[in-house]
Amino acid sequence: MGTTRRKPGSLGPYVEGYSAWLDRRGYTALTARNMLKEFGQIGRWLAVQHLDVWRLSEQQLIRFLADQRRAGHRKLPGLRGLKVPLAYLREVGAVAPASSPRTEIDVLLEQYRHWLVVDRGLAPQTVLRYFKTARRFLMVCSTAGVTPSALTGAEVNAFLIVECGRVSAGSAKGRVAELRSLLQFLFVAQVITVRLGTAVPPVGGWRLATVPPTMTAAEVQALLDQCDRSTDVGVRNLAMLTLVARLGLRSIEVARLELGDLDWRAGEIVVHGKGNRVDRLPLPADVGEAVVAHLRRRRAAAGCRHVFVLLKAPHGPIRAELVNDITKQACRRAGQRRVGPHRLRHALAAELLRRGVGLTAIGQVLRHQDLATTASYAKVDLDTLRDLAQPWPTAVTA
Repeated sequence: MGTTRRKPGSLGPYVEGYSAWLDRRGYTALTARNMLKEFGQIGRWLAVQHLDVWRLSEQQLIRFLADQRRAGHRKLPGLRGLKVPLAYLREVGAVAPASSPRTEIDVLLEQYRHWLVVDRGLAPQTVLRYFKTARRFLMVCSTAGVTPSALTGAEVNAFLIVECGRVSAGSAKGRVAELRSLLQFLFVAQVITVRLGTAVPPVGGWRLATVPPTMTAAEVQALLDQCDRSTDVGVRNLAMLTLVARLGLRSIEVARLELGDLDWRAGEIVVHGKGNRVDRLPLPADVGEAVVAHLRRRRAAAGCRHVFVLLKAPHGPIRAELVNDITKQACRRAGQRRVGPHRLRHALAAELLRRGVGLTAIGQVLRHQDLATTASYAKVDLDTLRDLAQPWPTAVTA
């Protein structure tokens, strides 16, 4: 005797659409079947509780999980998993949009974001970075009982002292710029009456004062060799690291790469870099082979044109932070000190310099806007510098 399929309760009209929605996002058949089962459980619970689908929210899902536990159900999804069907229902208009009480800081931060985008014209990644610092600063002040209109130089300096104690000198300079931007906005918006930006102290440190940290060619190759070419993850990671190591792509440039940026006939790749800059670079054979191997295994959501996508559903584009995580994981497996993908750019510049490539050509490969930035790599060529160094003058005694 076959089992009777249980009805999905109040969510019955949305089951077919939800199933197609999951399929478009790349969920496997087994995962989708389990998620549809959970969808039906929510629908039956809504019917028993006589609750309107339109009022379904995160709070009601918490109640649903609590009722299921009291009923003796053991295999229950987490609240995070139940937000997937809630997102679908909101997308199709079956559930009211998410709403939460907005605080004074929430309103102020939204105004600040709008100012960064419209008035300042900053790039999305820069806006995100400035926004994060502003939110953290205002929340720290709020916790201490200081409202935005009551800010003084004391709160500004106290925040920066903590920040500078946990980040590098370069990152500390970024915090200063980000905080000055927020304080400028607060003054322009008449939230504060004093130009507190002048109270932000500068961070000590001089451009090009240090030798760029680098790696040997053997160390870079060891990272590439750590990628398992028998798995989808390993093949994808190898393609990412090869783009960084051989072409010097930044993390965000890897994440932005789309299928249309690969010109196989011309053997070129289009790179969308900083400041909306677009460059066309030659596509070396080893880089192309690594990318092709990944594309043969790539599974992306319908309409997704990004080269690199998440391996777990939904198969959307990756974030730039994933490239950093992959690089550090490769370092750990290779037994090397953990570094970020930018170190591979340094290594590429050092290797090109060692092979006799001029600084102008290296700057073109790395897409530097200022040749002075490229010139800093001359410091890593210690052998040549030794030939150029003059003897230290010594006093001659009679």
